[in-house]
Amino acid sequence: MSYILPLSNYISLKNYYTAMKIPKRYQKFLKDYPDVATAYDALGTAVHSAGPLDAKTRSLIKLAISIGARLEGAVHSHVRKALEQGATADEIRHVVLLALPTIGFPSMMAALSWVDDMMKESRRGRKK
Repeated sequence: MSYILPLSNYISLKNYYTAMKIPKRYQKFLKDYPDVATAYDALGTAVHSAGPLDAKTRSLIKLAISIGARLEGAVHSHVRKALEQGATADEIRHVVLLALPTIGFPSMMAALSWVDDMMKESRRGRKK
């Protein structure tokens, strides 16, 4: 899934970005460096279509990579994307638990808190 859109649409999409919870820092990157953002998006599209994995599996793998790298913002983003691809809360939490033997208990607990933050946000969004 691509979030890169033509720069000419940026102003009219401000509400879209807010609704999608795209971080303001990333929105600024899109505005300030549209050519780099377009190239980055093309790379993401290429790697996602380079193999046989389905979208849900890819989203869970990207979540696992983010957890292993201890990238809180990326974990938040990939939880959102995994939910969009149909992953359940139990599947997402299982990814976190699978990281335990590799990254250790404190890192796994941090990742679990990041995931729980997004699950709370997701539940709030459904109540609206």
